[in-house]
Amino acid sequence: MIDLHSHTDQSDGTFTPAELVGEAMKLGLEALAITDHDTFKGYDMAVPYAKEAGLELICGIELSTKFGGATVHMLAYFLWEPPTAEFCTWLEALLESRRERNRQLIVKLQDLGLDITLAEVETKGRTLTARPHFGRVLLEKGYVSSMQEAFDKYLDEAAPGYVQRREVPVDEAIARVKAAGGITSLAHPVRVAKNDWDTLAVWVKKMADAGMGAIEVFHSDHTPENVAYYGQLAERFGLAVTGGSDFHGGNKPGIDLGTGHRRNLSVPYSLLAKLRAARP
Repeated sequence: MIDLHSHTDQSDGTFTPAELVGEAMKLGLEALAITDHDTFKGYDMAVPYAKEAGLELICGIELSTKFGGATVHMLAYFLWEPPTAEFCTWLEALLESRRERNRQLIVKLQDLGLDITLAEVETKGRTLTARPHFGRVLLEKGYVSSMQEAFDKYLDEAAPGYVQRREVPVDEAIARVKAAGGITSLAHPVRVAKNDWDTLAVWVKKMADAGMGAIEVFHSDHTPENVAYYGQLAERFGLAVTGGSDFHGGNKPGIDLGTGHRRNLSVPYSLLAKLRAARP
């Protein structure tokens, strides 16, 4: 069993890289991909722990992109060589756009009467500060009673505190990853195109035509019907298949590394071998 979608505390997870590797070993995972948002820091920190433990560690990342006016998350895997310096420079520009969003977000929250500072939030965020870190501070200060309430009331797209950040076009992200030697996979397609299957098929074809190499068929949010349909899309458009829990630790309760939500996930190692064979 493997897990190709996980997050550390270097983005919006709560497990340190060492703790995540330890959890993977406890579960007997054969391979683990760390796919933090817009940063390789968690992966880099996990490498020596994985090497010592004998765990196959996959270099990955999750990018927020724009397609059809909507936010689409794209997973990228670097299975053959490390990402290039040029890609990492481009990535730093994306991180700066996050920082700018955070500065605007803190002003909005303060305008809503919340006694919260960016410095407080950044102590939670480490390498990358994201909305879950804002939510944790709001929770600790008693402004909300749960992380879900923090998003519903202040941080979600429909909430008064929301600030849109710069997201690159999906074709640009795909091209950047390919140029850096990686392969892209559409993350959690159940959240794409409002899960309208006909629209999703059109979008997936366009992304495949742009060079996307895979689709995340297996995910904690996917029903058996979802899995079957996304598998059909992979076959129809010649895409490889990826799968993972999208583990975030305490920031996403009920999602377990490797096994997903209520053990609805079991991704075989053979899937990783096929992903490697899908390189253009």
